[in-house]
Amino acid sequence: MGEITATAGAVTAWLAGAAPHPEAVWAEWEQHGVALVPLGRRFDVIRVPAERMHAAAGSDTPRIVADALEAWLAGPVLRDLRSSLGPYYVLIAPDADWEGPEERLSTNTYLGVPRPGHPTMLTRWIVEPPTPGHLCDPRHLRALLSTAEPLRTVGQR
Repeated sequence: MGEITATAGAVTAWLAGAAPHPEAVWAEWEQHGVALVPLGRRFDVIRVPAERMHAAAGSDTPRIVADALEAWLAGPVLRDLRSSLGPYYVLIAPDADWEGPEERLSTNTYLGVPRPGHPTMLTRWIVEPPTPGHLCDPRHLRALLSTAEPLRTVGQR
């Protein structure tokens, strides 16, 4: 149990360290459960519309989507929960190549990030970062999303 706690603490500290003043992130987490974290330093995100992610996962059931994302991406994914159409945010390295149609968010953009292990009503980790610095491979995201259209077509027959 101590190892899990130490890893979770290290992941949380790594996320807070994406900000120039990590103590401000910790304060936001304490006060609001979500902190605005700048992108482009430790990670960027690919914003994927819920409909597209659900088509690729073959379901909109939260557990099925989470299992699919963990299996395909093996890295951290957040979801905006403010509406049923809230997008997914796939965390990738700032220097990773991305060629897909989904929008990449980077420098000069902030993302609402919940403290790992503390879900909120606004946003939630679908797949928590397993270790500090462990991010998704955009090639795996591209492969997953390439299944979205064929699956949608099959479902409409």
